[in-house]
Amino acid sequence: MKICMIGAGYVGLVSAACFSEFGWTVTCVDNDPSRLDDLAAGKSPIYEPGLDDLLERNIKAKRISFTGDIGPAVRDAEVVFLAVGTPMRRGDGHADLSYVYAATEDLAPHLNGFKVITTKSTVPVGTSREIERRLRALRPDADFAVCSNPEFLREGSAIADFTHPDRILVGCDDPRARAVMERLYKPLALRQAPLLFVDRESAELAKYAANAFLAMKISFINEIADLCEIVGADVQEVATAIGKDRRIGDKFLHPGPGYGGSCFPKDVSALIRTGRDNKAPLSLIEQVERVNSERKLAMTGRIERALGGSVRGKTVAILGVTFKPNTDDMRDAPSLVIVPMLQEKGATVRAYDPQGEKHGKPMLPGIVWCQDAADAAAGADVLVILTEWNEFRALDLARMKATMRGAVIVDLRNALDPAPARASGFTYHGIGRD
Repeated sequence: MKICMIGAGYVGLVSAACFSEFGWTVTCVDNDPSRLDDLAAGKSPIYEPGLDDLLERNIKAKRISFTGDIGPAVRDAEVVFLAVGTPMRRGDGHADLSYVYAATEDLAPHLNGFKVITTKSTVPVGTSREIERRLRALRPDADFAVCSNPEFLREGSAIADFTHPDRILVGCDDPRARAVMERLYKPLALRQAPLLFVDRESAELAKYAANAFLAMKISFINEIADLCEIVGADVQEVATAIGKDRRIGDKFLHPGPGYGGSCFPKDVSALIRTGRDNKAPLSLIEQVERVNSERKLAMTGRIERALGGSVRGKTVAILGVTFKPNTDDMRDAPSLVIVPMLQEKGATVRAYDPQGEKHGKPMLPGIVWCQDAADAAAGADVLVILTEWNEFRALDLARMKATMRGAVIVDLRNALDPAPARASGFTYHGIGRD
């Protein structure tokens, strides 16, 4: 089976690499020459555990290739995926579909035979039908079907999510396209992965609904954490108790400084705008968005209170700047709100992140980048954990304290056990617990 993947960003590249691992032949099309050069040399432009090995193996086997020429890639393919960005549109919070429609126009001249055009990008309800309308206007002679096949990949575990999915969702109205998509995903169906066929609107909305629900769980447990601090409860014990209920589940019940990343902020915003446009306002989801924005702003106050009310003239060691561990993604990371606020209030910031410096440098000017956690802690008044990388869970606390000027830890991810931290001489502040 031959596949054309338009877009070699996070979703497109991971999906293409996994499809090639099935034995399919995949051509990735991208308009970034430097990215294409890196990929041709076997270098991934993103950090995702396991992706480099997957690319190296399938490039060597000639099952995956990269090009800037869309024509041959579309003509040779049975399935053409649209995996381009759909960022939040400036000014109104809607999803920006300009890249999707530009790719639609670019592929139209090259349609030959029956093609299945499939959106992998997260797109609002009705986008698949709009793509179809535009293609039929451009190529009334062409034989094609448009499907929706949203991704449900978590950064940091995307390959496992693709190869062992909870479900594969396909929005499809054409029986010929359904047969093609069944064949495409047969390697996963043989592993008993649920393959769900629904209408296109349901597939598009399900992706947004899933992300909004998970964002809601995060905001919910963050508010419960604040209540726990006031009444003397432990949020982790509360989360464990409610997470044992199969109706609730234990995922996304970890309090922190607010959600970020490439999906939740923009998808929550786009879903809210879709509800408003259709006169079906989603007041609960609107509140989730507000709570999350306020959450990030409130984190600086926690750090100030831990230092007696002010960070002016203090040195703050930040551990972790990416929005989550096991990724180099900085998009909408809490650090992008918290660090500038600390600087505005007169703090000097030293930071370390295992993968975040490359993208973090231009986005967080004026901070000192360090080689490791101990380097960041040197001379600091407070140690702040912003991202729960595994290496931060096993810090040599005695060594850290010996190099710091102060003895305060603000653990915004509850990554550490409070007892050993306090036994090492630190004043420890977590989220939603003593």
